[in-house]
Amino acid sequence: METIRLRIAARALGPGDRLPSIRGLAASLGVSPSTVVEAYDRLAAEGQIRARRGAGFFVASGAAPPLSLTEMQSPAARAVDPFWVTRQSLDAAGDRPKPGCGWLPADWMPEAALRKALRQVARGETRLLMEYSPTLGAPSLRRVIAARLSEEGLAAPPEQILLTTSATQALDLVCRLLLRPGDPVLVDDPCFFNFQALLKAHQARILSVPFLPGGPDPAAFEAVVARERPRLYLTNAALHNPTGASLLPQVAHRIVASAARYDMPIVEDDIFADYEPDPSPRLAALDGLSNVIRIGSFSKTISASLRTGYIAARADWIAPLTDLQVAGHFSGPSPFVAAVLAELLTGGSYRKHLDDLRRRLAGARRTAVQMLAPLGISPVLLPRGGFTLWCRLPDGVDAVAMAEAALSQGTVLAPGNVFSPTLSAPNLMRFNVTQMTDPRLPEVLKAAMRGA
Repeated sequence: METIRLRIAARALGPGDRLPSIRGLAASLGVSPSTVVEAYDRLAAEGQIRARRGAGFFVASGAAPPLSLTEMQSPAARAVDPFWVTRQSLDAAGDRPKPGCGWLPADWMPEAALRKALRQVARGETRLLMEYSPTLGAPSLRRVIAARLSEEGLAAPPEQILLTTSATQALDLVCRLLLRPGDPVLVDDPCFFNFQALLKAHQARILSVPFLPGGPDPAAFEAVVARERPRLYLTNAALHNPTGASLLPQVAHRIVASAARYDMPIVEDDIFADYEPDPSPRLAALDGLSNVIRIGSFSKTISASLRTGYIAARADWIAPLTDLQVAGHFSGPSPFVAAVLAELLTGGSYRKHLDDLRRRLAGARRTAVQMLAPLGISPVLLPRGGFTLWCRLPDGVDAVAMAEAALSQGTVLAPGNVFSPTLSAPNLMRFNVTQMTDPRLPEVLKAAMRGA
């Protein structure tokens, strides 16, 4: 009972959220199913949760007390929830290992090319240094993005591309346009943890579909869409986060067809696309931007400091999304930043950077697998590209407990259940292979597993 109460109080579970299955929670806590049944019955009697016949248990409205700033705990003491990894990663000391974070180290980024682009743009028009951007964002960068999308068979003219300050802001704008409190939204299980955090902020009801090595389970996807009629589906198509999986063509076609059949928009977060050695299927390309919205950014391959994202969508969605950005942010990203990105993307240095980056990532993945093997930690699958390894821990090791033990030594890990809406990944962990070169890490992981 205390476990569920803490998750509700920490907003890891919100009103309408489905509780973990009885067997799943029993397994993760190491108790018998009958214990969980009794706990759920007592919580239901208290009004904290409610049962739905044939569907499970759900958090009752009003179960969580209003937030009080005076009662909030320090970030380190708060629950391990979808915000936890981001908080710890951003605030961690610069010299400590961060295998749980979601970005590359600074020395993996194209510093020389970026400085050259900065100098080039700084010598240009004064207005780039002084003025707001147009409402859709700088035309030069939108043209570059349109050309890049056309290379994968997606026709998205510049007027159907809206620049934003990040991919996260892009998703927030889409949620503000299409969602109302209580709307059901479908995500993968597991999925990028910030999808859950953002949906909770929009008071959406989160549904999930099992994610397999080739994409979401097509039969389960069709069933949940037919039954629940979600308002939206959020996913990564290229190098899925956290699993690193690539979408299979036959799965992609079934997902697009199912979504169209039930008039459910799809948001395709393509932020890891440039890490792929060869492009996998893209939902937006299959759909032609009829029912799919593409979002992306350059934070993972160029710079997390030059915050710029984009939305590619059909015209009747771009217009209200633009109005929402004007209402909330007045304009999009700095025209100076957009010009720097356009300059870098159109030069040959960026393609060379990507080639070098993919080779370096392949080596880092091999090294990480070799380092983890003696600890009994093994990848669920070997990704075609990218920096994530979705790994299974040795029997009996709880990922949350291991992450908390590692944090006490200054090391940030990403436990599986922060990615799982159903909390069904207690013995899984996502590792960032580019953040695993610290020679202290193997001993830290050993000690954390003992502490777990």
